[in-house]
Amino acid sequence: MFEILKRQEMADGTVVLNEISAPLIAKKAKPGQFVILKANETGERIPLTMAETDPKKGLITIIYQIVGKTTALFKSLQVGDKFQDVIGPLGKPTHLEKVGTVVCVGGGTGVAVMHPITRGLKEVGNNVIAIIGARTKDLLILEDKMAAASHKLHVCTDDGSYGHHGFVTDVLKDVLKKEDVKLVVGIGPVPMMKFVCKVTEQFKVKTMVSLNSIMVDGTGMCGCCRVSVGGKTQFACVDGPEFDGHEVDFEELTQRLQAYTAEETVSYDKYQGECKLA
Repeated sequence: MFEILKRQEMADGTVVLNEISAPLIAKKAKPGQFVILKANETGERIPLTMAETDPKKGLITIIYQIVGKTTALFKSLQVGDKFQDVIGPLGKPTHLEKVGTVVCVGGGTGVAVMHPITRGLKEVGNNVIAIIGARTKDLLILEDKMAAASHKLHVCTDDGSYGHHGFVTDVLKDVLKKEDVKLVVGIGPVPMMKFVCKVTEQFKVKTMVSLNSIMVDGTGMCGCCRVSVGGKTQFACVDGPEFDGHEVDFEELTQRLQAYTAEETVSYDKYQGECKLA
């Protein structure tokens, strides 16, 4: 059993951080990899990318947004409670090498996934510029950690309540005009990653994106995470989750992400109703 040792609510309670005791996973995990978690015997298994690991203490950190039944169930777990199952590390780790100036763009809870990657790129000797964004100041996460993991941090909010008033792509354009950027990494909502790639295409800068949001089974068996990359079918969980963003078919990805919206809504509404009756 995997005990929750620290729990923190973020972004007005819509995002939760869990520090979990998982010594064997913490020892092997690398930036960009994920774990599969299950709360209890009847719970759903879902994959979440690790936001941080501490091999010495045997801890892994996950940060998730409450978007449906399973994440709502996870939110109900408190310090001292245990996940029944945590499996990992899974997925291919981020390729870290010194290339020069790198821009890391994170949006929403994608900032949690971006944090260890940003830190890793800095540790191998790159000049790392980070750009993070959210709809409003209250929804921003990990600002201090991203500042420490990079050489320079830009913050954006859609409503102008903090930092740059506008989208992360606005700041990205300015950085690409001023700096000799060799690599861009974008992680966040699919529309954000799509437009990050559209911007970097204009500057002919290699861009990596994480397609972790489409993963379900996490081991390549269910086929739900099929994505088209460079005209070929790939499985996000075993071939990724990171891919060359300029080769990703974002239109198909968006359609596939919406495939079970109706069923997910029914499941979440039923769970909320059961919670009210309990």
